[in-house]
Amino acid sequence: MAQTEEVKLHFLDYWRVIRVRWVLIVLAFLLVLITAAIVTYFQPRLFQSSVFIEVRSTAENPRIFGTGDPNIPIHDPQLAPTVFQVIQRTGILYPVIDQLKLQDSWSRDRFRPTREQAYQILRGKLEVDEVRNTDLLQISVFDTNPKEAADIANKIVAVYQDKRVEEEKDILNRAVSAMNEEVTKQQKKVDDAAADVGHIRAEEHIIDLNPEGTEDTQAPVNNIVIKQEGEVNEAEMQIATLSPKLEQIQKLQGQDLMRMLATLNIQDPTVQKVLPNYQDAVAQEALLLNSGLGPNHPKVRAVRATQDVYAKQLEEQVSSIRGALERNLKTAQMTRDQLKGRLDEINAKQLATKNLSANYTRAKNAYIKEKLILDGVRTRAATQTMELAMPRVGVSVKQVAEPSAIPARPRVGLNLMLGALVGLVLGIGLAFFIEYLDTSVKTMEDAESLLGVPVLAIIPKGIGLLHKERGDSPDAEAYRILRTNIEFNRKNPQANTISLVSGGPGEGKSTTIANLAFISAQGGYSTLIVDADLRRPVQHRLFDIENSKGLTTYLTTDAQLDEVIAPTKVANLSILPSGILPHDAVGTLNSQRMAGMIAELKSRYDVIFFDSPPILGVSDASVLASEVDQTIIVVQHRRFPRAMLVRVKQAILGAGGTVLGVVLNNVDLKHDQNYYYYTSYYAYDRPRDKEARRSDTRGVPTRARNGASEPDEY
Repeated sequence: MAQTEEVKLHFLDYWRVIRVRWVLIVLAFLLVLITAAIVTYFQPRLFQSSVFIEVRSTAENPRIFGTGDPNIPIHDPQLAPTVFQVIQRTGILYPVIDQLKLQDSWSRDRFRPTREQAYQILRGKLEVDEVRNTDLLQISVFDTNPKEAADIANKIVAVYQDKRVEEEKDILNRAVSAMNEEVTKQQKKVDDAAADVGHIRAEEHIIDLNPEGTEDTQAPVNNIVIKQEGEVNEAEMQIATLSPKLEQIQKLQGQDLMRMLATLNIQDPTVQKVLPNYQDAVAQEALLLNSGLGPNHPKVRAVRATQDVYAKQLEEQVSSIRGALERNLKTAQMTRDQLKGRLDEINAKQLATKNLSANYTRAKNAYIKEKLILDGVRTRAATQTMELAMPRVGVSVKQVAEPSAIPARPRVGLNLMLGALVGLVLGIGLAFFIEYLDTSVKTMEDAESLLGVPVLAIIPKGIGLLHKERGDSPDAEAYRILRTNIEFNRKNPQANTISLVSGGPGEGKSTTIANLAFISAQGGYSTLIVDADLRRPVQHRLFDIENSKGLTTYLTTDAQLDEVIAPTKVANLSILPSGILPHDAVGTLNSQRMAGMIAELKSRYDVIFFDSPPILGVSDASVLASEVDQTIIVVQHRRFPRAMLVRVKQAILGAGGTVLGVVLNNVDLKHDQNYYYYTSYYAYDRPRDKEARRSDTRGVPTRARNGASEPDEY
């Protein structure tokens, strides 16, 4: 429960700061909001043109490895982020700048931007966004010319598509070239085998009605021989299949291998895991270099080191795959050799039982085998050639860019909303910052903790001179509380000489003395006000009394007290005005006659109040504080710093005086509502008293509030 009350108290403190500084908050809010509106008004109107494309993952690319259908697209989650980075690089944007002649279009006042400057300008106009959970990319261009924005967006897509198709065709060309080389090699083997068959047929005068057929017209081949030769043929086919695969991967080395690795569709878990990381590192390095960082920058070198690690891993894994292919090819060759050896043994055994046409049969079988292999390789080469000739599409355009009729920037509503939010936050932050810098006295706890004496009363803001008001007023209750607390805090009832001091001018000390003396006189006390401010006296003006004779008259002449003390219109209240101001105020007050006067006044009056100048400005107040019994410090709420209040007390104690307490003056109850409980007598006022005051104040033209109709006070 206590913790909840503490949190509530803190919230009320924050709310109090906002109430006190609300003007500053409103001014900061309006200033930022107006600034945002002006900036928004003068910002150029930019039109947005957007292209939506769907990136495809090697839908038409030949897959060298793998057994799936090459016409079925494979989803690659890393493809869209890769395209996102590639589109913003110089490899795409430089051709766009050249083809659209943007350097000429953006020339101003004989200044023609360089290619690099044009690239930076285009990057500032370009925005590429990924559509979440899809393979769609939105390419947007912002420009003051809507047609130019649409042309740039469409050209970026066209250039990227051409680049990608060109790269894919380059890969296919390499594959077709490899297959054609294999066809040439196999064709030579077939030609050699055909030459051998023709030579034997001519030499042995063999007539073969089906020279291209698989049946032997001269002598049927044993089933075992046929089966053995079939196994040899299968081994040769396997070798013919593995050889182009190995040659293809051996031709791709270094950066070519890294760049084309994604298109090879290697079904290896390590490659599929490391390859996306390598692509991200490459894209990140390009991004850092394009942002202006040099190749030796620590960030670039760190990214390049990461890229080298991934490249090394990929090279090692590809080397492992290459080694596996080499081992498989070697195993197939060994199997083929073994099968051939076994076939040779069978043929040797049957050689004695066969006629001279056995040589022809063997040569013909070799020819047919080589021809079958040639047909297979030629079919694969024809397939690759057909795929190369097919139309290829790198991306699918779902929406082309069109000139916009409505500007997309600046966003007026968003800018004003952000301006309002920033202004509000800035105003509140500035209010709390100024509150933090404000070291003035704000609460009773501030005064009591600094001085170690009680706060005798809290005087609300706007209280005027009570003796000039008709009827009773709730304003007087604050001074009744002050009078009561003075009685309770006086240790000696005979200590009836009290001076009121303040740290600086304008803290309401003179008005406080006048009203306190009025309340004391109303309570039946024989009260005297001594205007000991011999520099700027005001008490005679507050009570409309002549100041030709007074304190200085008594202290500098042989005049008697009765001659200089003047009665007021208030019963039980008299005043000793300052009199003619002397040249040496301190010397006048610091005299034996002053001490004798105070002793005589103590015996005549129940309470004597001394008005004095500010204690930190002149030394008069210190002299006066040393001669009276008690001193009350008047502090204006939220005006002077706390350090001044501490110096006031030190000055009083240093002069030998006694601090009775503090009066917190001029408290604004509208802002500082925590003081409401100390001034609740306003709400507790009796209805009939209010009615009496209303009837008494009818016809009163003015009322002294805030010192508006009174002279300047200390």
